[in-house]
Amino acid sequence: MKGTALITGASAGLGRDYAKLFAADGHDVVLVARRREQLEALARELGAAHPIAAHVLPYDLADRGTPQRIAADLRERGLAIDFLVNNAGFGSTGAFAESDAGQQLDMIQVNVTALVELTRLLLPDMLARRRGRILNVGSTAGFQPGPFMATYYATKAFVNSFTESLAFELSGTGVTATVSCPGATATEFAGHAGNDKSLLFRLGAADSMTVAREGYAAMHAGKSMVVHGFTNKLGVQALRVSPRAMATGLAARLNRA
Repeated sequence: MKGTALITGASAGLGRDYAKLFAADGHDVVLVARRREQLEALARELGAAHPIAAHVLPYDLADRGTPQRIAADLRERGLAIDFLVNNAGFGSTGAFAESDAGQQLDMIQVNVTALVELTRLLLPDMLARRRGRILNVGSTAGFQPGPFMATYYATKAFVNSFTESLAFELSGTGVTATVSCPGATATEFAGHAGNDKSLLFRLGAADSMTVAREGYAAMHAGKSMVVHGFTNKLGVQALRVSPRAMATGLAARLNRA
């Protein structure tokens, strides 16, 4: 089906890649992120390359009122959302006690609260039409505690768990929920989080578009979860049988800058 996809964090990285994939398949896109110039440039690029409409919504998801403003904007434009991609998110590196408290709370707002609120705002209409796809970007970080990135790992544990639960509830409704769980990925994320020099990223990062293509295919197939890459799949399985303290210690070693 052709429809309209709303993608958060669309100005760069995985969000930009997802926007390109939807547009290439003939879907209109609603691009959400803080950086208006990048969004407008992407909208022009997509509109020139494909016969689709690209809408720009330059909103900051760290602002508590943003999801409601997005919903109001969609109503004013007469846009029904068929695909919701909750991709926006960020992390930070360092000991929690030494972190900026406001930044940690903003991380929870963007990574968790805005994701939940947007899903709650847009899901009822999908259910009424008996069609829709939700793709939430979780992480392999969500499968274990993550010292030195404690809040980020905790937010991704929420996203992973929330999406799997939602997928179960939506069974038989015509709407599906998928969580994409990449490991280290080559985007702006690591530089902004301050862990681009960590062992985790020095061991190698996946290509962003490769990760996006896998998540996009899993969403269309209605899968509840996709873990990207053989090494990540193996690691997630190993966590099921590893002592919790060992997994926590390994994450701490990987996250130290």
